[in-house]
Amino acid sequence: MATRCSSPQDNKTIYKLFDIMVRYTLYQDNRKNSTTRGMWYGRAKMTGETGLNTLAQRIQRNCTVKRSDVMAVLTELVEVMQDELQAGHKVKLEGFGSFKIGLNTKGAESAKLFTVSKNVTGLHVLFQPEVKKSADGTRVKTFLSGVQVAEYESYDKPEEEDPEP
Repeated sequence: MATRCSSPQDNKTIYKLFDIMVRYTLYQDNRKNSTTRGMWYGRAKMTGETGLNTLAQRIQRNCTVKRSDVMAVLTELVEVMQDELQAGHKVKLEGFGSFKIGLNTKGAESAKLFTVSKNVTGLHVLFQPEVKKSADGTRVKTFLSGVQVAEYESYDKPEEEDPEP
């Protein structure tokens, strides 16, 4: 049986249910020895969390595949990706991005003195969203195309203060 999934253009009502905007809060660099002490920055503010079950339900609404089948595939995807990453492979999901394992290390005096037990301090997963070129030739990362940014409305906005010298 063929699987059919609607495109975002076919299913605009779902997108109207969500506030398609990245929100931010302001914070000031107050670190004593910072060269940017006193400068103000924006920090992305998450307004919710979406889990695997919710994603599966939304995919079911857009496709001819049942939620239980979507859950099975996504659950297995996580397990297979773990196997591939731990085998030293980069995992590329076309239209999504690439994952690979990175190392946290501390320096050694020489290459001969570098050992896993002494110098590898941790592991982490790196994600690089897929990049496409727009009609004007600019590179656009998947997930960031068309995003808008606005200040988060429900927080105690900090008052501007002069940092202590």
